[in-house]
Amino acid sequence: MKRALITGITGMVGSHLADFLLEHTDWDVYGVCRWRSPLDNVTHLLDRVNKRDRVFFEYADLNDEMSLIAAVNKIKPDYVFHLAAQSYPQTSFTAPIDTLNTNILGTCRLLEAFRLAMDEDKDYKPVIHVCASSEVFGRIPAEKKPETGIHEECPFHPASPYAISKTGTDLLGRYYAEAYGMTVMTTRMFTHTGPRRGDVFHESTFAKQIAMIEADLIEPKVMVGNLKSLRTYADVRDAVRAYYMLVTVNPIAGEYYNIGGSYTCEVGDTLHTLISYSTKKDEIKIVTDPERLRPIDADLQVPDCRKFKAHTGWEPKISFETTMHDLLDYWRERVRKGEVFLTR
Repeated sequence: MKRALITGITGMVGSHLADFLLEHTDWDVYGVCRWRSPLDNVTHLLDRVNKRDRVFFEYADLNDEMSLIAAVNKIKPDYVFHLAAQSYPQTSFTAPIDTLNTNILGTCRLLEAFRLAMDEDKDYKPVIHVCASSEVFGRIPAEKKPETGIHEECPFHPASPYAISKTGTDLLGRYYAEAYGMTVMTTRMFTHTGPRRGDVFHESTFAKQIAMIEADLIEPKVMVGNLKSLRTYADVRDAVRAYYMLVTVNPIAGEYYNIGGSYTCEVGDTLHTLISYSTKKDEIKIVTDPERLRPIDADLQVPDCRKFKAHTGWEPKISFETTMHDLLDYWRERVRKGEVFLTR
C-alpha cells in the first residue's frame, strides 16, 4: 500500500488533497499537524482517523527538527506534499521572523529529515512536492509581463516577507534535488480558492461578510483592501488534482511549475460577482479599510501554465462562477450553524 504524507493537512488545500486521495487512490494518507492545529477543515475525516481507516495524524512541527525526523522515519511515505506554511501575506508584515523561520527553515528541516532517511536506507526514494507560491514573482511591471502570462523563468521580485519566504522555499526544493539527487519538485500555484478558504484572504473575507450581512449579523457594508490587483483564479479542487498529477505523471527531479486557473479579473470584479449572488445585493455598500491594504502588493498575478499542462495534461475543470457560489455557500452554512467570527 502506497503512503502519502501531507504537511498542513488541516488547511484548506491539505484537507481537500486528503479528500481527493481518499476518493481517487488506494493510498494511506498521513497528515502532519501540530497538537494545537485547528481541526475545522477535517472534522469530516475525524471518524476515519479514530478508526484508523486510511487516514492517520502524526504530530510534528516545522519548527522542531526532531519531531520531523521522527515522523518521517515512522511513516516512510512514498509521496510527500509539503503544504504547511505561515500562509498569510498580510500577517507576514507584522510577523516576518516567524514567517521566514516557518517557511524557509521549516522546509529545510523537513527536507533534511528526508535526506537523512534516504542516507540510512538507499532504497528509499520518495517523491516530494514542495509548494512555493506565485507570490515569488511579486511586482512585475505591466510593461515587463509576458503577453502569455508569468512563466517559470520570469525573475522573482517578492513583495512581502511571505513572498520572500516562499522564494527561499522554492530555491530549497530545487537545491535538494540538484545537490542530493532527491526527487523534489516545486510548484508556484496562483490564486486558488473554494470552500474552507481562510477568511484572511480577499475573496473569502468578502464571502464571509456577505453571508453575515444576509443573516443581519453586521451592517450591509463589505470592508475591502486593494481592489485593483489582477488575479487568475483556480478552484482548490482543481489545484489538488494538479498536485496529484505532479507526483504521479513522470515526476522529474528539480523541476518547477507555474499552475493556475483560466479566469482572470481584478479583485474588485470578484467582489462584485459575490455581491451579485447575494440576497441583499441591492443594500450592500463597499468600504475601503486602510488596515486591509498591504505596504506593497503583488498586483499582476496572471500565470502561463503551458509547461505544467504539457507535462501532465492537467486542465482546470471547475468554473469561476461555481467556485464563488461554493465559497459563499460555505460561509452561509457556517453562519447558519451559529458560529461567531472575528470581523476581518
